[in-house]
Amino acid sequence: MARATIIGSGPNGLAAAVALARAGYGVRVLEAADAIGGGTRSAEATLPGFVHDVCSAVHPAALASPFFQAFGLAERIDWIRPDISYAHPLDGGRAAIAWRDIERTAAGLGADERAWLVLLRPLSTHIGGVVDFTGNQMLRVPAEPVTALRYGLRMLEQGTPLSRRAFRTEEAAALLSGVLAHANTPLPSLSGAAAGLLLAALGHAGGWMHPRGGSQRIADALRDDLEAHGGVVETGVHVTDLASLDWGDPSRGDVLMLNTSPRLALTHPDVPAGFARAVGSYRYGPAAAKVDFALDGPVPWIHTDVAQSPTVHLGGTSDEVRASENAVAKGRVSDRPYVLTVQPSVFDPTRAPEGKAVLWAYIHVPQGSGLDPTELVTRQVERFAPGFRDRILASHAVPASSREAVNPSDIGGDILGGSFTVLQALRRPTFGVAPWRTPMRGVYLASASTPPGPGVNGLAGWHAARTALADAGTPATLDELFG
Repeated sequence: MARATIIGSGPNGLAAAVALARAGYGVRVLEAADAIGGGTRSAEATLPGFVHDVCSAVHPAALASPFFQAFGLAERIDWIRPDISYAHPLDGGRAAIAWRDIERTAAGLGADERAWLVLLRPLSTHIGGVVDFTGNQMLRVPAEPVTALRYGLRMLEQGTPLSRRAFRTEEAAALLSGVLAHANTPLPSLSGAAAGLLLAALGHAGGWMHPRGGSQRIADALRDDLEAHGGVVETGVHVTDLASLDWGDPSRGDVLMLNTSPRLALTHPDVPAGFARAVGSYRYGPAAAKVDFALDGPVPWIHTDVAQSPTVHLGGTSDEVRASENAVAKGRVSDRPYVLTVQPSVFDPTRAPEGKAVLWAYIHVPQGSGLDPTELVTRQVERFAPGFRDRILASHAVPASSREAVNPSDIGGDILGGSFTVLQALRRPTFGVAPWRTPMRGVYLASASTPPGPGVNGLAGWHAARTALADAGTPATLDELFG
């Protein structure tokens, strides 16, 4: 039996492990932390009984992922699918609300009703084509060329100064800017538009779901399937040097998957100079500084619909959001930063003791920043929810400079696996039709530093496993592995 060793138990590492185990490999997963999951871990970070997500919390792309659809993730865990995908409060008690129902969303945007529908309805209606185009290596013919073209044209509009002509109201402009800012890039930018349009379309196609009990449920479901097919997971094993790792014999078909930063591949004794230069020049981008709050009750939002939205984007107008993201790109942090917040206990009572609540929040900061975001986040929440400060029972902050201790793949606090630019969407971390393959025999990359990039969708892991199986002369499809 051929063996596969997976370093890292994030969703991509576990996806690769599941695929290879089902293909007949003897699989072991090595995880540096004491718990599996990487960016999908959950823990009591503040007080006993308050369950916080360590990194990712809401998963718009999970159930749209071809890998997770084949895996049956929708049936394996309990998903919460709120009517509101995300909300964006504004000063004066106003708010823009992205309902799953696109017609209801557009109707709430007044003069921009038609503009919102023109922008997003073709993408949300044909979400399968958008996911196909964005969820693979882009140097390929898309399954739905017309949908890919529509997506590309809208990306050009929203990723350039033309975006200022798209909407007439503050509400619509802010609502879209809050989604585009997820990419942690200067705005407007093509990469920000690419990521944001996918997220916005998913918000109307299926909604922004989150697992009841926390993101850990995703990792647990993958581990359970792996173990059911003979695989094993070893925690507390921090691999820093491939030269000393016994991962098998590639001449017998054994494979090594790195669900890590590509930099770990440079410790392989046979790494070619050209590959080493390419990985060495791969850039990491701005970082995330995160804070979790245990609260003595729900966040007291002024706008009642915001109180019913698990995901809330804070940052004020579109101009304020852009200014915040562009400041980070210049090495600064705005006094009024864009804050991505999640309040999972709105619909999930398992996340906090009765009558209490949790709030997850992060801001974007320069790479390696030691800034504690607690006060900046608190002030921005207070701006739209007066009295929030009085409800804080405890908080736990993770500055960007501490993220690598939580997850070694988050270089300098970059949680996206590398700077998300147009160039690095194609060169991730190298150019080619199969960037998951390395020049070292039997060694593959299976992290967010490879296509399709960040997001809890398991696709980078699946693509790496599929490439390894094809190289071994035993190609397999998702239907063959999971059918």
